[in-house]
Amino acid sequence: MMRFLFAAVVAVLAALPAGAVDIREVTSPGGIKAWLVEEHSIPFTALELRFKGGASLDQPGKRGATLLMMALIEEGAGDLDSQGFAAARDSLAAEFHFDAYDDSVSVSARMLTENRAEAAALLRTALITPRFDAEAIERVRAQVASIIQSDETDPHAIAGRAFDEQAFGDHPYGTSRNGTLDSIAALSRADLVAAHAASMAKDRVYVSAVGDITEVELGVLLDDLLGDLPEAGAPMPPRAELGLTGGVTVIDYASPQSVVVFGHAGIKRDDPDFFAAYLLNQVLGGSGFAARLMDEVREKRGLTYGIYTYLVPMDLAETWQGSFSSANAKVAEAIDVVRAEWAKAAAEGVTDAELEAAKTYLTGSYPLRFDGNGPIADILVGMQIEGLPASYVNDRNAYIEAVTPDDIRRVAARLMQPDALRFVVVGQPQGVAGTN
Repeated sequence: MMRFLFAAVVAVLAALPAGAVDIREVTSPGGIKAWLVEEHSIPFTALELRFKGGASLDQPGKRGATLLMMALIEEGAGDLDSQGFAAARDSLAAEFHFDAYDDSVSVSARMLTENRAEAAALLRTALITPRFDAEAIERVRAQVASIIQSDETDPHAIAGRAFDEQAFGDHPYGTSRNGTLDSIAALSRADLVAAHAASMAKDRVYVSAVGDITEVELGVLLDDLLGDLPEAGAPMPPRAELGLTGGVTVIDYASPQSVVVFGHAGIKRDDPDFFAAYLLNQVLGGSGFAARLMDEVREKRGLTYGIYTYLVPMDLAETWQGSFSSANAKVAEAIDVVRAEWAKAAAEGVTDAELEAAKTYLTGSYPLRFDGNGPIADILVGMQIEGLPASYVNDRNAYIEAVTPDDIRRVAARLMQPDALRFVVVGQPQGVAGTN
């Protein structure tokens, strides 16, 4: 039934432009704030919670604790063991998802109006009184260990991890939030209880709700759901000092092709130049075959099947990264082309035609993200945690359109540093040697 209702909501909302989303800011009687979009045509509500901090709150020697804790949240809670919790959730046709990221932990819930009170009460037990039973800990620990073991032989994971190590050093960003085989093996139940208290508290929660629920009903739900959480969690970690330097790191890996991750310092999400940088990235290596690097590296020279760049503005550090794979004999040429195009953009910016095409794509694709209760709730909670106002939904495309060619040239000169690009190459590239 939930799948049918989700499809129906998509049909109702898919045609709506972003500006048609009416966002209301709600404060519960207990003081918990949320954003709400009422949509009463379908008896279904999507609820999104984000708790700021995430896996970056892992303590020294406890890497992987936050992720393992979140993976165990619905493996038994209150009086229900793992199977009992799953049966209760399924009997209500509810959906819960829990995850951990570098800067936040997330809780997603989908519930029918007729079962909303019962579903919210069940979710509350998971958030407030998770069991962390020994059997569940060992079972989920083994699942995480399997992922870690798989990543140890995945060239993409190896490249990303090596880049992060060079970029962030001893900061939590410098290691995988999964932890290592040794670190997760050493985690105790007490460590998971501590990670829960550190991560899930009222001083860092952001909430959005979309669907068949009123402001009053949402306020009552929030107090019941979150009111008994601790007032404050663990202190946030310090900013990461970016340790990237220009050059090439080669990691030997037996494969006919190499995986390459590259990048240098980026830009904060709240920087006034962010939208100019966003458009510049779209022209250089964003989605689609019109991007410069896709044209120069793939179309003109056949050096890769795909190459992409992306801004990564995290809470505690900012990078501008890219990635591609190439045959070992072609990696050196591909790296040279990337550097050359980086230098060209830094010196010249982009053409008027490229800028207009990027604007058309980014403004046209934005409303397509608002294609259902769940996606809208996810967008809204993301806006809150990034410090954006509710009006951003209506204003975002205007910010894109306001960027001028002069803005692009100025920001390209400011941000793009071809000599500072660090390339991490995992494979057996010909003619490519590590520089430092």
